Amino acid sequence: MTKKTQSLAFANLVASVLFIALGIWGIFQMLNLQTVKDTYAQPNVFPIAMIVGMLIFSVILFIQSILKLSKMDVKDPNVEQAESINFIKDKGVQGALIVIALCIAFVLLFRPLGYVLDAAIIGFVIMALIGKRNWVVMVIVSILIPFVMWLLFFKLLSVNIPMGPLTFLKDLIARI
Repeated sequence: MTKKTQSLAFANLVASVLFIALGIWGIFQMLNLQTVKDTYAQPNVFPIAMIVGMLIFSVILFIQSILKLSKMDVKDPNVEQAESINFIKDKGVQGALIVIALCIAFVLLFRPLGYVLDAAIIGFVIMALIGKRNWVVMVIVSILIPFVMWLLFFKLLSVNIPMGPLTFLKDLIARI
């Protein structure tokens, strides 16, 4: 190896800088969300918690990468070389692209379908993609988990999450 820029430590440094920038942007976006009266948790609380976690791990990766690069001897044969990314053959990259596409689909379908239906569809697709084949369990889990999550947010945290065509359930449960 002749260059530090071809090492895994340098690739990690670049990734950590990108994730730190993305995290800072995400925090600013979440701080601009509107607040909701009479709720225990505002809509930005959980995303900010996730972003802070990502920022912590990104800063740790950044520091580790800087330390490795500063101590690295380019003539050392044991220096890990970064692999090139081939989107066609790399299963990890393919999986990441599928997850990104599913996240985009979730966001696009959130308002028209509401949380429960949207999460049920995306959850079912994810279970099918990871190889689950018991269709009955897949249907039950993909419907039950989002419904219970919505119920917890609606009843315990007083967070009003869109229900789309299932708005009648919200009205029914609000009476209880």
